[in-house]
Amino acid sequence: MSVQAGSENRDAQAQPQRSLGTAAARNLATTTKSAPQMQEITSRWLLKKLPWVSVQGGTYRVNRRLSYSVGDGRVTFVKTGDRVQVIPAELGELPLLRDYEDLDVLGELAQRCRQLDFAAGDELTSFGSRAEEVYLLAHGRVEQIGPGPYGEDAVLETVADGAYFGEQSLLDDEAIWEYTARAATSGTALVLTRQDFLLLADRVDSLREHVAHVRSLPAQRTNKYGEAAIDLSAGHVGEAVLPGTFVDYDAQPREYELSIAQTVLRVHTRVADLYNQPMNQTEQQLRLTVEALRERQEHEMLNNRSFGLLHNADYDQRIQPHDGAPSPDDMDQLLSMRRGSKFFLAHPKAIAAFGRECNKRGIYPTPVEIDGHHVPAWRGVPIFPSSKIPVSDARTTSILCMRTGEDEQGVIGLHQPGIPDEIEPSLSVRFMGISEQAIISYLVTAYFSAAVLVPDALGILENVEIGRWR
Repeated sequence: MSVQAGSENRDAQAQPQRSLGTAAARNLATTTKSAPQMQEITSRWLLKKLPWVSVQGGTYRVNRRLSYSVGDGRVTFVKTGDRVQVIPAELGELPLLRDYEDLDVLGELAQRCRQLDFAAGDELTSFGSRAEEVYLLAHGRVEQIGPGPYGEDAVLETVADGAYFGEQSLLDDEAIWEYTARAATSGTALVLTRQDFLLLADRVDSLREHVAHVRSLPAQRTNKYGEAAIDLSAGHVGEAVLPGTFVDYDAQPREYELSIAQTVLRVHTRVADLYNQPMNQTEQQLRLTVEALRERQEHEMLNNRSFGLLHNADYDQRIQPHDGAPSPDDMDQLLSMRRGSKFFLAHPKAIAAFGRECNKRGIYPTPVEIDGHHVPAWRGVPIFPSSKIPVSDARTTSILCMRTGEDEQGVIGLHQPGIPDEIEPSLSVRFMGISEQAIISYLVTAYFSAAVLVPDALGILENVEIGRWR
């Protein structure tokens, strides 16, 4: 059979060509082309669903009622091999050391911290025992367990990387542990004892004076959110003397300056002049550049350390999953921390992990329709995907939940429409001239930022495991 097939092929090649071949015919044909494609383009739900506020002058000031807060509530560490050390300046996150600026003394305190490696199930503190140390949690997850209302143990709070507990022991000689701190995972903590702290305070005048000053400060009257209290009277009869009051404002409100993303688009004049049919080369180059710029804008609005949402959520609005993977219980807790939640934002792998947890329980959440798309939801609140939310090397990520809009005291986007040479709100394309190499240059610029008007507008479920399949 193979010999016969070879003979037929030779006969066909010997035959003279009787018609025009397809390769030659293409020289006279006009091909049908697609516009340039780009894999980087995503749905960018954050940019679509965040209300945008016009900022004139490039700065947005968030005026709030006066509140008493201490830093961001997180302690940062450095790791060298298997040794973990706290950054000395980060000890200022502890309430007692707020505004203490002697880095040499803080450095010595950092050296006195003892490293403690623990395994899952280890008890770091015991309910009712004397509190004589403060724990700085470098890595791992710890559950604070106390007595429940009916005598059973209850998880009061779950803390993780960067948290601290037991800080009251540095000031109060009679402090006791009001919970048992039990490790939910293995991890590492640094322990600073009250004895080491007081020995250093006895030797260093500045630290001793700072501690005495903190002890002398009167207790601030606040509401449960840490805001200065407003005195009111209710339920009285007769001619009771009503309390006088006023609403105190934060004297140093936060200001958000518009951030910037820029690039220079270059197109050769020969390309712009000769190769514009059937598609305009400059327009297509600009379209893809704007898409890349908007992708970077969403990335910055989530990850920028100055204004990004992942870094600007209040410490009290960050929670840990009870069992690592994102469960319906965790999503319920995240929802319960704020009123009027508009949407969740999660990495697609986190959404898949949440779906697996729902499947295990036989729960099938009803999707909602948003702009013609069927979007997964929980309790009627849509869960939008965003690949800009990072996934750590340990296969963990975060899920955000937010209330949006100025009227709702929520999360807002900031931009400044009406800038010169604008092609989209707060995005401009400016002609920069033609070089001696006949290259046309365009400056493409986007101005943007994001602001959290009150702390409870934004919550985060942190350290969500996405690699668990059973």
